[in-house]
Amino acid sequence: MSGHSKFANIKHKKEKNDAAKGKIFTIIGREIAVAVKEGGPDPANNSKLRDVIAKAKANNMPNDTIDRGIKKAAGDAGSVNYVSITYEGYGPSGTAIIVNALTDNKNRTASNVRNAFTKGGGNVGTTGCVSYMFDEKGQIIIDKQECDMDPDELMMLALDAGAEDFADEEDSYEIITAPADFTAVRESLEKEGIAMAEAEVTMIPQNYVALTSEDDIKKMTRILDMLDEDDDVQSVYHNWDE
Repeated sequence: MSGHSKFANIKHKKEKNDAAKGKIFTIIGREIAVAVKEGGPDPANNSKLRDVIAKAKANNMPNDTIDRGIKKAAGDAGSVNYVSITYEGYGPSGTAIIVNALTDNKNRTASNVRNAFTKGGGNVGTTGCVSYMFDEKGQIIIDKQECDMDPDELMMLALDAGAEDFADEEDSYEIITAPADFTAVRESLEKEGIAMAEAEVTMIPQNYVALTSEDDIKKMTRILDMLDEDDDVQSVYHNWDE
């Protein structure tokens, strides 16, 4: 897993999010609502909610905003029901793209996602057309500047908690877990007071595609920007080697 740090990309995304905090808070707010509806409002008895709260904190979401979101989802039986949908497709030069959405209007979301692919010269494919090129993994990124622990100690802590892999990158540590072990590993790090720049179950490409032409790069960027602007879109995974 080592040798391909995503921390620079994460920092880039965070900078964009800092300019539009409302977007990431909207995304996490929907995830909180879904987690509460599925497993109840008590994080102690709802591991999915615990994971979403950890993601919220990694994105500097205020505690009172998190609490309000949980109370709203728990107390409002008539609140919006979100449906989870995944789209798979291709960008320029056969790049693979996976889009996860939470929506209250499937037709609107499908139309917007197709439009983003089309405007960028790509196309939406059938379920499973590109997901086989990715591995679902828990991924925890730790900023070296925020972590005082010795790298070997951190690695042993992560591996003892159930992590599959530990990578010491230039500016960060990357911890990879099986999806089922993600919560246990994240909570072990949390107990030690280790700050996490990113902590979530994600889709990691098995191979990356380099785009060499300016036209392809512009098209791919357009697809990703349009998807990023869509409030229904929760996450986008791709194998473009930026």
